[in-house]
Amino acid sequence: MNIQNASDKLTAIIVDDELHGRENLKKIIEAYCFEVEILECADSVVHAKELVSVHKPDVVFLDINMPVLDGFDFLDEYDERNFMVVFVSAHEEFGINAVKAGAVDYLLKPINIKELKQTVKKLLLIRNKNIKDKQIYNTDKIVLPASHGFNVLIIDDIIRFEAEGCYTKVIIKDGKDTIVSRTLKDFEDTLPKEKFFRIHKSHLINLKYIKEYSNLSGNFVTMTDGSRIEISRRKTPDFVQKIKAVHNSV
Repeated sequence: MNIQNASDKLTAIIVDDELHGRENLKKIIEAYCFEVEILECADSVVHAKELVSVHKPDVVFLDINMPVLDGFDFLDEYDERNFMVVFVSAHEEFGINAVKAGAVDYLLKPINIKELKQTVKKLLLIRNKNIKDKQIYNTDKIVLPASHGFNVLIIDDIIRFEAEGCYTKVIIKDGKDTIVSRTLKDFEDTLPKEKFFRIHKSHLINLKYIKEYSNLSGNFVTMTDGSRIEISRRKTPDFVQKIKAVHNSV
């Protein structure tokens, strides 16, 4: 039996309004999935948000049908999610919505042990890939997949990133732009925070290449490639503070 160190385990919380549902899933995971550490359980969306804020788990096992606020309402509370989601439900009809919500998997009650183990393997693969990607990004270069293999770019040569669905367009100062099958959030999570800032849900920019900032009729930045990009209202205060910090100005 290969039991991992606690530091290697996937940390998780369980969200289910029914006590039996919470306790049953917790017992099954603890008995059959030694790669997962259940931190706590929540009986509502409000409670779940509190636990996510405190524990920052790798994964949330999430029931769908709950009173007042359901599982989808919980996910709607997050513009960005730093945790993976596995839906656990007695109902099959929510599968398509689960995929649209970005869930890693969808488990039906009663829990099938084999399917649960397969889900945990999938979660581990995703977690380990994210760790590996972060290690790659902790250099002055970035490796991007390409049709012929991969490209190695100098991070400082990248002007900005633009989301295009599940893909991201990478705009480079030499004009040789490329599109890769990675989400904008992947880049945001791994690139150096002192250099890159996400000013909009669809735009991550290199602060080095800002040409102009304007707050007339909204908030916009003009980049050295000529693009004029809107800064979301929610991001504007942090952006202004970031620029002041970078340039050490008042």
